[in-house]
Formats: sequence, structure tokens, C-alpha cells
Amino acid sequence: MNAVLRPALAVVALFTLLLGLAVPLAFTGIAGAVLPYQAGGSLVERDGRVVGSALIGQEFTSARYFHPRPSATMPSPYAGTASAASQLGPTSASLLDLVKDRVAALGGGPLPADAATASASGLDPHISVANAERQVGRVAAARGLAESRVARLVATQTEGPELGLLGPPRINVLRLNMALDALR
Repeated sequence: MNAVLRPALAVVALFTLLLGLAVPLAFTGIAGAVLPYQAGGSLVERDGRVVGSALIGQEFTSARYFHPRPSATMPSPYAGTASAASQLGPTSASLLDLVKDRVAALGGGPLPADAATASASGLDPHISVANAERQVGRVAAARGLAESRVARLVATQTEGPELGLLGPPRINVLRLNMALDALR
């Protein structure tokens, strides 16, 4: 039995060290060298202080800021440790009630889908251009700015589709709000 068990355990130990330790460490080192910004969490800084990540949404509730899409992470919105879809399907009565409540809280009427629905991860840092344009009036009024000036800012912060063809244009809410704060 030892003749069979010993080589089997040696192979398990070898592959555990190789695939469980050496390969992940190698990829982490390569990623840090080749893509340091992304490997470091895509952290966004203002005045030398980290204010968030370009990859994880943040809660903005003030009328002076553009609001992100709803977060699916609970009890804490945009908690990276709780990232997961709600697991509510399109025929779910709970999801329908949740969306109806969100639409009502936003004044009812037709809204862009991302204004009332969370992303799959619950942490999406982007909103659609239509969602941002819907908020221009509120943000401009709260800041005492002309709507045209805020609308131009939205246009300058619009990111194109990934690789020029994947997905719709979108806006990173954190970066848009930082650009809004920089307006004089």
C-alpha cells in the first residue's frame, strides 16, 4: 500500500505547491509588473488620497452628485466583500416589487433600465448615458450650474464601448462626480 500511496501523496503535494502557490504568485508578479494600475485595484486618487476604485461603484446620495445604479449588495451598498447577483430572475415577484419601488422613488415614468436595476455583481461603477442625462437637471440645479455645462461634462466623461465594439457607451460615476467637483 505504501508503494502506491507515497507516490500519489508526493504528486498531490507537488501539484499543490506548483498550482496552488507558484503559479498564482508568478501571475501576481507578472500582473504587477505589466499592469500595475489594474493589479493594484484601479485606485482613483484625488490630492494624493485614494477616494475609490474605478472598478467598484460607490454610493452617492446627495442631489449635488450623479447617482449610480442600485447596488445588489446588502446590507451595505457597494460592499466588495458581498459581491453577488441577487439571484432573482425576470419572473420573480420580489424583483418586480423591488424595481417598482425604485421607479416610484425616482418619480415614476419611463427610466433607463440601469436607474432601477442592479448590475449582475451589484458593484458596477458605470451608468448608461441615458441615466446620466436624466440626472443632469437635478445636479445642475443643486449646484447652481447651467444644465448645458453639466451636459457637456457628461459628454466629455462618456466612455466608448470596450475595444470599440463591446457594449454600449457608459460613464464611470466616480470619475464624473470628481470632474463635477473640479468645475469652477
